[in-house]
Amino acid sequence: MRIAVTVGAVVLLAACSPGGGHESQPTSQPRMSMPAGAPHTTITKPTPTTTSPLPTTAPAPGTPMSRVTKWVEAGTPADPSGFHTATRDGQSTDLGEDIAFVAPSGAARCTTNKYADGQLACLIKADGLPTKPADVEGQWIPGWVDFAGETVDIGSLHGDPGPFATGDGAELPEGKSLAFGDYRCRADASTLVCVNYAHQSAVLVSSSGVEPLGCLKPVPPPVGVGRQLSCAPD
Repeated sequence: MRIAVTVGAVVLLAACSPGGGHESQPTSQPRMSMPAGAPHTTITKPTPTTTSPLPTTAPAPGTPMSRVTKWVEAGTPADPSGFHTATRDGQSTDLGEDIAFVAPSGAARCTTNKYADGQLACLIKADGLPTKPADVEGQWIPGWVDFAGETVDIGSLHGDPGPFATGDGAELPEGKSLAFGDYRCRADASTLVCVNYAHQSAVLVSSSGVEPLGCLKPVPPPVGVGRQLSCAPD
């Protein structure tokens, strides 16, 4: 009997020992904790930005230059290759690197002049154009506009048609913009707006005349010029 009790005790102890056949299973997963001082990730929602819609009509005088430029650039780009020819009395002339175009309203005929550093000149029909000064002699053309970038001369003396001798370029369609040299022009049904990037200046041409945009402002004109706009400081 003593031997049987001893054997039973040994069997019971073996069953309860760590190597006794069945390993205990954990009842729960250990919790993970961030080490002290660890950075926390914060998800920030982007702040929506709002922009002012572009005007549906040409910019008025006093419009900031950035808005003027955006309006002109918003026009559908026209292919410059279609504006290197001028036509007069049915005869076409290849202008080479020069550009010529006509506004849809017919109130402005424009061309560049490679002999004047690619400067833009336009012949316009409008109200309120300057009359011939009393102290000058020669052929006065009130609607001749020279837009050099830093200055705009409106009305001047000319003994010949100059860059307009070869005639008119193609029509710049309404809503399209044409880029050439330092300039980009956009036409609509009644106005033409031309920007000069080099000087951050622009002109608005309409039936009312020529209005300054950007840095341009009225200044006393030189002899032989009816009206001048300039970016020069006072």
